[in-house]
Amino acid sequence: MKYYTYILYSEAFDTFYKGQTKNVFERFHRHNSGKEKATARYRPWKLVWFTKKKSRADAMALERKLKNLSKERTKEFIIKYNEDAGSDV
Repeated sequence: MKYYTYILYSEAFDTFYKGQTKNVFERFHRHNSGKEKATARYRPWKLVWFTKKKSRADAMALERKLKNLSKERTKEFIIKYNEDAGSDV
């Protein structure tokens, strides 16, 4: 089964959110519809980066690494690895 690790960006609050899921587009919709309490107040979100992983464990490991990045390091990561992205930075 495939899993995804993704990064969202809120222009209104200049903040990033990093997560993992089985269906990145459904999850993105949930974030923007306010169904996710942790991210509802920062809407609207842009999906700025995602990548596919072979297992949930791999997706979670990458998510943990991404969550430890500063805002500047997150921006650098997105630019460096944007060839995997499904959306704009």
